[in-house]
Amino acid sequence: MPDTSSNAALPALPPLTDQAERLIALGVPELAGIPADEIRAYARSATAGDGSGTGTGTGTGTGDTLLAVHPDRAPASALTPLLRRGDKPGFVVVDMPDVDDFAPAGVELPDSALYLVTGLDRGDRMANWSPEEALPALVAQARTPLVLGEGIHWVLQQPAVLERNHCFMTIGSRLRKANGTLDARTPAIWISNGTGRDGRERRDAPKVGWCWWGNRHTWLGFASGTGRGECNHR
Repeated sequence: MPDTSSNAALPALPPLTDQAERLIALGVPELAGIPADEIRAYARSATAGDGSGTGTGTGTGTGDTLLAVHPDRAPASALTPLLRRGDKPGFVVVDMPDVDDFAPAGVELPDSALYLVTGLDRGDRMANWSPEEALPALVAQARTPLVLGEGIHWVLQQPAVLERNHCFMTIGSRLRKANGTLDARTPAIWISNGTGRDGRERRDAPKVGWCWWGNRHTWLGFASGTGRGECNHR
């Protein structure tokens, strides 16, 4: 099984305190019902626990730690329009009106409104793999696939991680149908070409859409992390 780590060329995430200010500037406290000062305090405490200004006390300290808001508080439908690429806002594809029903599957999120995701990787080396092939490979390397909300947070904080021909899927989110089976759609974040129902005016805009569980795409990797946790230094 090939190595799935592939982040060497990606820019580091901002310090957690800067990430908090970014969320506040975007209006996330209002949409999530979390006071801005609570987000600031959380980020300060997590940073103090690491001592580096960029990490969480988990030994990362390398700018690969993400401050995330739990999807129950900040659903994908609310976060996606906050994405920007140039002057183009993000959007959800028209045939995914149930985007907020894609819930964590096979991954466990902290029971907290705010939490941290460490060791982010875009999974470029897994491009042209299907989600069905990628998931066991990630698990074998003790990596956890990102859920959709985490992927959106990543692009909000570091838009450069979304590049043409180097975008990613977030297969930690799946939709369970009424009969108990999983929907074959799997969420992804990429860049619109402005074709079809996207509309020409959306060319180059960040796009939340889906791909089939068994299909391969040369331009989609599989975003993952090394772990999730709450800040324990408050």
